[in-house]
Amino acid sequence: MHRMGGSGPATARSIRTGCGRRLLSRLGGLSVLAVAGLIGGCATYHALPLPRQAHLAGRLGALRREVPPLQPGAAPRHIEVNQPLRPRDVGLLAVLNDPALRTESGYLAGAQASLLQASLLPNPVAGVVYEPQLGGAGVAPSWTATLAEDVKSIITYRTRVEAAHDAFEQVNADLLWREWQTAQQARVLAVYLYWGRDSLRASRREARVLDREARAARAAALSGSLDMRSLAPILAAKASADQTLANLTLAQLRAWQALDALLGLEPTVRFPIAPPRSVTLPRHLAPLLASLSERRPDLVALKMGYHSADENVRTAIIGQFPALVLGAQWDQDNGNVRNGGPTAQFDLPIFDRNQGQIAAARATRLVLHAQYQARLDAAVGTVRALAMQIRRLAHAVRQSRRAASAAQQLARSAQRAYARGDLDERSLADYLTTALARRLETDTLERTLGQARIAITLELGLGLPQVRVVPAAQI
Repeated sequence: MHRMGGSGPATARSIRTGCGRRLLSRLGGLSVLAVAGLIGGCATYHALPLPRQAHLAGRLGALRREVPPLQPGAAPRHIEVNQPLRPRDVGLLAVLNDPALRTESGYLAGAQASLLQASLLPNPVAGVVYEPQLGGAGVAPSWTATLAEDVKSIITYRTRVEAAHDAFEQVNADLLWREWQTAQQARVLAVYLYWGRDSLRASRREARVLDREARAARAAALSGSLDMRSLAPILAAKASADQTLANLTLAQLRAWQALDALLGLEPTVRFPIAPPRSVTLPRHLAPLLASLSERRPDLVALKMGYHSADENVRTAIIGQFPALVLGAQWDQDNGNVRNGGPTAQFDLPIFDRNQGQIAAARATRLVLHAQYQARLDAAVGTVRALAMQIRRLAHAVRQSRRAASAAQQLARSAQRAYARGDLDERSLADYLTTALARRLETDTLERTLGQARIAITLELGLGLPQVRVVPAAQI
């Protein structure tokens, strides 16, 4: 309003010349300056062509490996790829290089744009009407100039900005949760591949033993020194071992391809994985569960979304008051009489009192309130369930290790007895297949236990960065 009042004397001086042509030239000059200023502050178009080919890395060293510092002033950490990778580092590499994660950064840019738009007040509305005299008794052209601003948008400014800021924080927390889920998926695949490799080695070893024994038994059967009925069990055991080996090989191939896709690698890239580290659970989960909503990014995102919806309710309630536009108007009639003064325009709240917007905002807030409670309940329930599973799996792993070791010793003893002729083929096949089954069962339990430990760290909001690690260049 202060700037609007300051423009009055200058406009009056232009009008006092009594010359319409000179007024037009001045208005034209001001228009040129205004247009030049607007163009100087406008965005310009830049093409963003689509890529013409895939950008999959052919080796681990070609990946982005610099983890940004999580503390101000700290140096970035480089993930060393010339040694077996821990599942934790595999997860960080997935966060830094997953093609799907890079596409999610557009949502953050959209939230930033919404926040910027919410922080801008609407432009004042200016109007000019110029009517040159075409005839009659008038002595001057008539004109009218107005300048007005929507006051209602100023009243709701704070709540709108708060809602947009909370919405931005919600998107940022959602993207952090996506990073955590990507890291967890990569870590689970790394654990699967580590124990799968161990299962493959055991399966190949037992398949070689059975193949050797099957060839010897087949030769003995052909020479007549072995009954054909004695050959069948060892051939059946060999066929079963071959099928198990084929299934394990296919499962490993699929797991490697899934991990390569997460890392942005060619599907044929392989690298060594270090043994997973055991995760020690705290004795008491209650303190961690009590602070869960402060660590879990998805819960933080829902909380920010709820705060944004709450601010929208405030904005809608404020919006039930009549819209008010204040301004000023200056005019001159064709008798050279000049007038000026304030103007006000407002709605008459007879029909629309913003009831629909208030109801919609309250409904959205109610939905987010229920979603937050449901997610919190699910998180606490999942943590407690996983804790029970981990304790039982750890006990089962200890028992399975002992059983597998005993079965392996019996299989070795059976091989020696068979070589001496003290054991038949059927019994040897039973011992060998039992030893392999026990070993594979142990590996499966070890893998399931490792995956459950990774899952509970994610559910508890532990073991992963509390800030986003996707490079800023990708946002």
